[in-house]
Amino acid sequence: MTPRIGFPFCCLSRRLPIPRLLLAWVTCWAVAIGALLPPGLEGNAKLWHLFSNKSNQQPGSCEAEARLAASLDFWTLSSENLLAVLPIDPVKENYVRKVKNCVFSIAFPTPFKSRVHLVAVSKEVLEDNLDLDLSVSETDDFIQLVSGKKIVFGSIPLAHRYGGHQFGIWADQLGDGRAHLIGIYMNRMGEKWELQLKGSGKTPYSRNGDGRAVLRSSVREFLCSEAMYYLGIPTSRAASLVVSDDEVWRDQFYNGSIVKERGAVVLRVAKSWFRIGSLEILTHYGELDLLRTLLDFIIQEHFPSVDIKEPNRYVEFFSIVVSETAQLIALWMSVGFAHGVCNTDNFSLLSITIDYGPFGFMEAYNPDFVPNTSDDERRYKIGNQANIGMFNLNKLLQALNPLLDPGQKQLFRELFKAKLGLLGERKGDDDLIAFLLHLMEKTEADFTMTFRQLSEITQSQLQELNIPQQFWALKMISKHELFPAWVSQYLLRLKSNMNDSDFERRKRMMSK
Repeated sequence: MTPRIGFPFCCLSRRLPIPRLLLAWVTCWAVAIGALLPPGLEGNAKLWHLFSNKSNQQPGSCEAEARLAASLDFWTLSSENLLAVLPIDPVKENYVRKVKNCVFSIAFPTPFKSRVHLVAVSKEVLEDNLDLDLSVSETDDFIQLVSGKKIVFGSIPLAHRYGGHQFGIWADQLGDGRAHLIGIYMNRMGEKWELQLKGSGKTPYSRNGDGRAVLRSSVREFLCSEAMYYLGIPTSRAASLVVSDDEVWRDQFYNGSIVKERGAVVLRVAKSWFRIGSLEILTHYGELDLLRTLLDFIIQEHFPSVDIKEPNRYVEFFSIVVSETAQLIALWMSVGFAHGVCNTDNFSLLSITIDYGPFGFMEAYNPDFVPNTSDDERRYKIGNQANIGMFNLNKLLQALNPLLDPGQKQLFRELFKAKLGLLGERKGDDDLIAFLLHLMEKTEADFTMTFRQLSEITQSQLQELNIPQQFWALKMISKHELFPAWVSQYLLRLKSNMNDSDFERRKRMMSK
């Protein structure tokens, strides 16, 4: 009989330290158990079943359960929705290369050479999202599917092309280097879910990687994505986790000590895997027609409140992403979650938590908490996540910029002019705004408090560069050698505000 372990994720919201302790304990336990699995063990041994603690059945639950598939015989995936609109890389061979003028490359998973064992499965994801009865997870067909060995009917495996800013620097082409989108499933509720294998082999975007993931990091992703869901935070989900006996070599602590680990694959599920970097790469290479095609597809599929025929649809799209990304980061902060790698290629356009890497949960309050040991400059410390979110959203705006007409660009300009208390239109306003944003980026100043404190400080205090201690965000920016130059330009611009005062300026700025 298959043992079941139910994790009461509902308890995680009661006490902040629990997620980190739980993840650490279960990760160690899973790695230890995984290491003891003999090579010949059957696939359903040592299987964890994660299930929700639902005390009351929902209306119609019996009918819903009756429609769950008992096998994969007639269960299908489709990539048609993507392939009908978005261009595919014409090169079909699977080797690392520079890819252009497409959104996806066809790339098939590379099966493990050794026996694969099913380690974990989420009952709720299988039944509620994918219409699969839990018993399906104990079949060989299922293990082959979630390990990348079997391709179900209708599936054309794809690797997504994207770029991104990593640690503030443009990293050029990145893409799905060890992940395969194996298809889209529409469930009985009419919901579309994109299924992606992580750790399933090389793709044209693997760069110097081996295309694999290890059990240690895969357990962490599986558990944390499900924990975040139960904490009420928008996130990708984890359907299953398999482990092999294939050897994968990793430098876990980035100290030159390479150790042998076991290869693993997580089946991840999300409404979409498009991210800010999906658009950045197209703008960077001037593929503007494709940028427009992809944006319209994303809006039509995932932003029903935006009218695809509306000329200002990209402005509305951006506004929604800004709002929902801010909400997401606020939710992260409310549970002490530090993502660890907030690059633009890891920020979802649907504002869900994706790509769990060196994340961590803060226990003792410390705004400088950094879970990523490779983040030497502490760029992605937990207290800086809101500022990084703003940086990433600014890169999204830059990616959209070529598609905006002068009137639409003016909307964004007017927003920042209001935040600075500027009246009228003057030559050099764009440079003044860009100059300040540059200083904020370099000093990692708090975005919200910078503008708030600019509204509160007097012009005489600025002119004397006398920044009171309570204006800590401005104090941080003032450490930059170019801050006095920006202040001079700003004060000169404020003088052009006819019949203005600090009081009136403060009222305008506080309203934004």
